[in-house]
Amino acid sequence: MTKKRIVITGAPGTGKTSVIHKLEDAKFFCFHEIIRSMTQEALKSNNSKAIVSNPIISVSDPYQFNTQILNGRIDQFRDAISQKENLTFYDRGIPDVLAYMNYFEQSYSDDFINACKKHKYDQVFLLPPWKDIYICDNERYESFEQAKEIHYHLSDIYTQLGYDYFEVPFGTVQERYDFILKNIK
Repeated sequence: MTKKRIVITGAPGTGKTSVIHKLEDAKFFCFHEIIRSMTQEALKSNNSKAIVSNPIISVSDPYQFNTQILNGRIDQFRDAISQKENLTFYDRGIPDVLAYMNYFEQSYSDDFINACKKHKYDQVFLLPPWKDIYICDNERYESFEQAKEIHYHLSDIYTQLGYDYFEVPFGTVQERYDFILKNIK
């Protein structure tokens, strides 16, 4: 089997992390979402405003913060080469940075777009907003309505970049896990 890079993405509160944990429990290699640790760092930093919304707009320099996220995801993409596993899963992909910047109406340079074009994933699975499981927490600041808007931006940017993604249906973590594995090409 050829090595494959597979993105699990979706707006906040869609169940991505639960699916990633299920994949890890099954011994698949998964890269975790890097923004949670960055959010915790921003909360501790004197360089951040009081974070009352998504940290992408709450930090003192959102462009620099987004550049950090972009570079972290590029590092994950490159690190996959050294993994022995044939399937590598990512909790969010490089294009997610652009989707969020579009949502927050932030401008970005062609470097962001070129990074997405240069680092292509083999497949993308998009989890839709699901009100029944949506919960706010210390690193999730968006309302459910905002999550629906972010979903639109994720769908849009992956489509613009030429991805034919699978939308993962609602269901138990096991059902979603099974759907993903069944649809890996």
